[in-house]
Amino acid sequence: MRSYVTLFLLSFVAALALTPIVRRKATEWGAIAVPDGAEGGRHIHVRPTPRLGGIAIYLAFMTTLACVPLMPNMVGDIFRANLPRLLMLLAPATLIFLFGIYDDFHNVGATEKVIVQTVAASLIFVGGFRIENISSPFGGHWHLPLWLSFALTAIWVIGITNAFNLIDGIDGLAAGASVFALLSILVFSVAQGNPEISQLAIVLIGAALGFLRFNFNPATIFLGDSGSLFLGFMAAALSLAGSQKGSTIVAIAIPLVSFGLPVTEAGLSLARRFVSGQSLLAGDRGHIHHKLLQHGLTQRQAVILLYAVCGLFSLFGLMLINPQRSLAALVFFVLGVGIVFGVQRLRYAEFAELGSQIKHGVTQRRRSLAINVRVRRASEDLSKVQTSSQLFAALETMLETNEFDSAVLELSVAEFSIGKGSASHTIWSWKRENDQADEELSEELFFADQTTARWMLSLPLTDETGTGIGQMTFHRKLTANALTIDLKHLCGDFQRELSAALLRVASEQFKLAAG
Repeated sequence: MRSYVTLFLLSFVAALALTPIVRRKATEWGAIAVPDGAEGGRHIHVRPTPRLGGIAIYLAFMTTLACVPLMPNMVGDIFRANLPRLLMLLAPATLIFLFGIYDDFHNVGATEKVIVQTVAASLIFVGGFRIENISSPFGGHWHLPLWLSFALTAIWVIGITNAFNLIDGIDGLAAGASVFALLSILVFSVAQGNPEISQLAIVLIGAALGFLRFNFNPATIFLGDSGSLFLGFMAAALSLAGSQKGSTIVAIAIPLVSFGLPVTEAGLSLARRFVSGQSLLAGDRGHIHHKLLQHGLTQRQAVILLYAVCGLFSLFGLMLINPQRSLAALVFFVLGVGIVFGVQRLRYAEFAELGSQIKHGVTQRRRSLAINVRVRRASEDLSKVQTSSQLFAALETMLETNEFDSAVLELSVAEFSIGKGSASHTIWSWKRENDQADEELSEELFFADQTTARWMLSLPLTDETGTGIGQMTFHRKLTANALTIDLKHLCGDFQRELSAALLRVASEQFKLAAG
């Protein structure tokens, strides 16, 4: 234990000493995060701030590790004995770190990031840090084929690496969250008898905390991608290494729960971008920390609240060490309820709309199906009509099971006036029987009546050349009920078939005045 404290203090002091130097150099090199100044922009800091903070963390981490073999005790012996294995982990971590520095200067795209991270994940896999066996806390054990083992390992490493990068949006969040995640790995590694992984975890915790002294709000230096990607990759890799001896848990269940905040953030980001039709890899200002700021919290309040969330996730994760099945089920249930409740409190427009669609879909799906089927059938009927009576019958049949309160069919040529029409060019109109409007009003006054708030949809009707021949207008009262008809049916086949039907009827029954 004393040796672990010594390693922590060495790394912590090294980060304290190195961070101001890196901050000064980053300013000299022009590695500055400049505020975007845009309303709704991704960056929320208000003054230019140097980044490359990951350099301080990496150097403090590696410098301290270089001292471990010199320790004349069991800690030094264990480290020297496992050095070849640890190098298989540290080599790809260094690749991620160097790529992060390059990204801080050149703003690399998402595709390039994933490619480099896949290479690093492959090196981790070759080094023996992988998901090979899955044993559920609810019972059951499975040995994975090689291809599936590699796929799950790569997904885990790439996902966690980018998850920590996603939460690096306000001062101190990513660095602080990594401390909670690494504490879970430390405790779990000790419990599972992986002292070499415990050594890496305690050293990295010290480096992250030393850097956090300068990164907490108001930050004077940012992690940059060199820091957030490195910390995320190390957390993912150490969680795999620390779980190699586990036999009663899902191989990544404890770190998956312990990394709850970045994992939840990554999942929410992908889900809401998918729902809103955005690119899954595009940056935005809809992350959890952004939503907390929009709800009136200061950066410091938001990050402290999220630290508490990280602490709870870590606590729940550690409860899964050798759990009873009932306890494991309870942990996952509580976490699920907590996440759902938290997302609701954040009031994401994407999920609110999705929930509304699901809610209305359950009760209105049958009605919507019936309505849209009737519109499709009306289009088929209109394709066969030859007379005005057939035309009007097809329209009335469709509207009887529709959601509109009234409708008017008009022609743009006065001489086409037939049926109930007049000089207004209205050749047909329909009104729902239970409509409470004044029956003595003329049709034109009825549809212009402002005593009942209404909206309308007008479909222009044209011939084959695009020349207007009339229009059909649908009216509906303003109500709280959502419109379930799919308007593409009205504005597509129905519109075309009605135009064609009018032309056929006109050629058969109407006489132009000039004719």
